[in-house]
Parts: sequence; C-alpha cells; structure tokens
Amino acid sequence: MRLPEFKACLAVLLLVAASTAHANDISVAALFTGKAVLVVNGGAPRTISVGQSTPEGIRLISADSSSAVIEFQGKRQTLTPGGSGRFGGGAPAGSSAGSVTLTADSRGHYVTLGQINGSTIQLLVDTGATLIALPSADARRLGINYLNGQRGYTETANGKATAYRISLDTVRIGDITLHNVDAVVMEGDGLKIALLGMSFLSRTEMKRDGQSLTLIKRF
Repeated sequence: MRLPEFKACLAVLLLVAASTAHANDISVAALFTGKAVLVVNGGAPRTISVGQSTPEGIRLISADSSSAVIEFQGKRQTLTPGGSGRFGGGAPAGSSAGSVTLTADSRGHYVTLGQINGSTIQLLVDTGATLIALPSADARRLGINYLNGQRGYTETANGKATAYRISLDTVRIGDITLHNVDAVVMEGDGLKIALLGMSFLSRTEMKRDGQSLTLIKRF
C-alpha cells in the first residue's frame, strides 16, 4: 500500500475509533413487550426488538411495559419510560445550558407555560406522548400552517382524528430553548391541551424530587 493510501486508511480508522468511543445519550420514548422505542443522541425515535442493536451499537437486552435493559460495549443499564441514560463520557452535554423546575398540581400533573415559535402556550408534560401534540385551534392561534404537514390519523377517546406531523422552529420552556422539534397537530376536539411529549423531553435530563420535576437541557 502506498503512503498516501495508508494515511487515508489510518484517518478513517481513527475517525471510526473516535465515533465508537463517543458518549451516547439514550432515552426511552415508549415500551412494549419485547420492543422499545429508543432515542439516541437526539435522533429520530427507533423501534427495536430484543436482541437487535441500533447503528450506534446499543443493544436491547430485554423490554416490557415497565422497563428496558440496554447494553453498549459490555455495559448494561435499565431505563424506564421517559428515563435517560448515558454510555461513556462524563456528565450529559449541555447540562449547564438551561433548566426549568416544574411543580405538580393537585392531580399530580405538570402543567407549564411555554413558547412555541415565539408565542405563549400552556403545555402538559406527557412522557407517554412520542411527540409534542397540539390541538388544531392552538396551532392556528400560533400561526402554524400545519396543513402542509404529513397527514395521518390517530385514535382518540372520541374516535379517529386527522393528524398532521410537522416540525416546530423553536420550543421554549423556562431557560430551555430547543430548535427543530417534531410535533403533531390534531384536528377535532379530542385533544384539550397541548402535550409536551418526548420529542422535547428526550433532549433533556429529567429529575424528580417529591412534587418537583426539573428538566435540564442536554443537547
């Protein structure tokens, strides 16, 4: 092998080694028997079955409705829905970049005022929601042209409803501002309040202390 080719191969190998050693932030968006929906390093949610691995090498060892056991380079962690873990590296990146502490109401719900695309909206924290979910009335008030989004359907307590998947430019809660956050807009009266789902929450570290919930921006 000629020297230029050797240097090129060496650079590729060093790049692969660096990416392998890089820390991975993992959160669980949803759990099922034998399957889990994982979000790795803020990417798109991926559904994997027990025994399968993500492209980053994170393997699902077991999963049921309450927890999932994941493995990376021989190390294992147990995560619950809405929980997050980290393989390699130190503290989660961006932990000093912003935070907010919420207090539960009389029903144990966390409701807060936030901003979407610069306009104020009331949001209910919901770790069971894969995406931020907006009633169509709120979306129109915020000036979101959701009809250009990807159209689909979802089941609600009132039956099937039309839904549109979109991307929000900015979502702000307290001192945390995130950009390009996936969301869904639901038409009809099935959704009474906007839900702060895992497309936002998975990019934060969530810490519970009694009636308080602290969100710390990770990336």
